[in-house]
Amino acid sequence: MAVENKNKVTKTEGEKLLERLLVKRKNGWESLNEQERKKILKFSDGYIKFLNNGKIEREVVKEAKEIAEARGFKPLNDYKKLKAGDKVYYINRNKNITLAVIGQDKLEKGINVVGAHMDSPRLDLKPNPLYEDTDLAYFKTQYYGGIKKYQWVTIPLAIHGVVSLKNGKNIEIKIGDEQDDLTF
Repeated sequence: MAVENKNKVTKTEGEKLLERLLVKRKNGWESLNEQERKKILKFSDGYIKFLNNGKIEREVVKEAKEIAEARGFKPLNDYKKLKAGDKVYYINRNKNITLAVIGQDKLEKGINVVGAHMDSPRLDLKPNPLYEDTDLAYFKTQYYGGIKKYQWVTIPLAIHGVVSLKNGKNIEIKIGDEQDDLTF
């Protein structure tokens, strides 16, 4: 502990040693200027919008497609032959998306690949989820994303998904995100 000596604070040998040995961590935000902070907040706003609009894989693919098209990407099927500089995407069963910028060199020289995984904490309903036991209706679920099953009962939940009808038509469902929506 520092010793006070006639209005002068002297540090103990231990405190001096700690100052030399310990890493002094600084908050990175505090070292930024106002322009840098605004740039970060602008990026963050876009990222928050992306996360809010893409709560399940199908929604992420939809968002990624819109972003890609705004940046000049076109569906792979629109091309008969690809050339250097073409920006293409391919969507597989509305659950994943591949983006590519066609390079100039031959494949023998190699390719650059960047991969990303889209996932979010959620409960999935199993194919035949509803069952009844002792006068209560239950859903059989599978949970993902690191949250324990007992944590789900402490927060209001929304339902996002796709229902496939017998006639082959798919219906998108989003319940619980809007202020007046019911939650589970």
